[in-house]
Amino acid sequence: MAKKVTPGPKPAPATPTKVPAAAGSTLPPSVTPAKVQTQSTLSPRSSPQEIIVHVWNKYVQDTPSRTILLDVFMAWLVVVGAVQFLYCILAGNYPFNAFLSGFSAAVGQFVLTASLRMQTSERPPADASLVAKKTTAKTIDGVTGEIIEDTRVSTERAFADFVFGSLILHGFCVNFIN
Repeated sequence: MAKKVTPGPKPAPATPTKVPAAAGSTLPPSVTPAKVQTQSTLSPRSSPQEIIVHVWNKYVQDTPSRTILLDVFMAWLVVVGAVQFLYCILAGNYPFNAFLSGFSAAVGQFVLTASLRMQTSERPPADASLVAKKTTAKTIDGVTGEIIEDTRVSTERAFADFVFGSLILHGFCVNFIN
């Protein structure tokens, strides 16, 4: 005859233990320290470092990866424009048309990218239905009582406008060099 096995008490889940780290030592790759939990809100007496870390964590947590990619590209354009301006100050601006063309290309591309970011990273309200997210929003003007349609541009159309504007911008910049 088969024996009936009754389950015993469940074992307690294993809790991670903190590994004390000596000063100047590093943990081996097999040991991963527990992730530090950050506060969800800040107190009025928070230090500037806590505020910066909180803002950075919320940005990384809540921002879509496409928007972060646009932000990185915009930061790169700022660096390129700053290097060109610094070079113009330190080394001189003999081919002034070349400096103006390169600096204008960096600034113009930054503006076009900022426009693309604004058009593609808007989030509709959480309580809006799927149909309302894809169509136009209609509001009534409080003064005149007219219906105002707030049309939203699709992300594909915004990217096409970005590419078209970039081609025109760089076409002008290349022609301005000569």
